[in-house]
Amino acid sequence: MNLEPDKTRSIILLNASIVLFSFAGLFGKWIDLPSMSLTFYRVLFSSLALGLFMLITKMPFKVSDRRDIGLLLLGGIFTTANWVSVFKAIQISTVGIGVITFSTFPLFVTFLEPLIFHTKLKARNVVIAVVIIIGVLITVPELSMDNHIVRGILVGMISPIAYALLSIVNKGLRNRLNGTQISFYEQLTAMVILAPFALTSGAQPTMRDIGLLIIFGVVTTAVAHTVYISCLKDVSAQFAGVCTSMETVYSILFSMVLLNEIPYFREAIGAVIITAAVIFAQVTEAKDSR
Repeated sequence: MNLEPDKTRSIILLNASIVLFSFAGLFGKWIDLPSMSLTFYRVLFSSLALGLFMLITKMPFKVSDRRDIGLLLLGGIFTTANWVSVFKAIQISTVGIGVITFSTFPLFVTFLEPLIFHTKLKARNVVIAVVIIIGVLITVPELSMDNHIVRGILVGMISPIAYALLSIVNKGLRNRLNGTQISFYEQLTAMVILAPFALTSGAQPTMRDIGLLIIFGVVTTAVAHTVYISCLKDVSAQFAGVCTSMETVYSILFSMVLLNEIPYFREAIGAVIITAAVIFAQVTEAKDSR
């Protein structure tokens, strides 16, 4: 028997959103702004796009449950920490290193989701998460703070922890709110948090930057984030987590083609290991649903 239609659709859309996410690191190189300013303009345009969509479709803005309001604010904080740290890591090192470091977040999701939602911790997902971590560790060239790759990895490690917590928050919210509402309020919160830093930094985007930021905010943020969150209704946070690790591979491929950032040997080996682990996760998840 095939996968249920809703779950099949969600898996397809989940992977489509991950492809869109993969372009995010490129904007971190294309736009010459500090990481906080870059993230501010990203969530600014994303919030505007989501708010306009909600107005046009007459989607309710009101969130009456105080618990949900608290979770949305918490999600906004995690969103801020995630994106600022990953862009800073990319600017310090490379797109590949930034996204490879980010890809460790399934390890945190694997243990946090069962702890919070009291779901069963699958031994298979633990093994997959460990394999992904091994893939990341292979990319570390040397344990020295003088190495820009190591500095990038250390700064970038904030991102997977924040994103794992964000995934858990969104999984809980998704049972009561739709993906657009969640994305809008979390990114609006991030915008408010970052506004004082961005507007006093003295860094001003050029007209070219503004064009890129609009694409960045609308396509790779508003659309991708909303689709991703919507899929969490039909797939587990653990499964979504390991699938999102494919962002690493896509980002490295895109940076090779569009930025001419050729990965060194260890980085390539790490990407191959991560890819194999994610493909295995998706295949076994599909079998479980038959």
